[in-house]
Amino acid sequence: MIDGKPILVAAGIFIKGDRVLICQRHHSDPYGLQWEFPGGKVEPGESFQDSLRRELSEELAVKVEIGGEVFRLRHRYPDRYVEVAFFAIPAYRGEIRNHVFEAVEWVARAKLNEYPFLEADHEVVNRIARGELV
Repeated sequence: MIDGKPILVAAGIFIKGDRVLICQRHHSDPYGLQWEFPGGKVEPGESFQDSLRRELSEELAVKVEIGGEVFRLRHRYPDRYVEVAFFAIPAYRGEIRNHVFEAVEWVARAKLNEYPFLEADHEVVNRIARGELV
């Protein structure tokens, strides 16, 4: 079991109509080919929001407006302990371009559960699919 402080992670939830942006982890990454929401680790001295702004620019080449935090969780994987804060992304500038993922897709809320998401994301995925979040 992993003890100590969790790794802090910020993730963005993009909604366009009834569709949600999801990203497939690169095949060579830990937990490769599983799906997640874009974002990444919070660096020392960064806020969750600053980290998310930076990560989304690096990963998807967009400048984002960050809305409110919509969900937060802590999860222990066999090799890491994470705390993930999810934020609504109500608007962005630029065209989404995939710089790091195996795939990026806009998926209907009702179909989210058909994708193999990271274990930690299951509850947030279920809530988004049911229309309870964002």
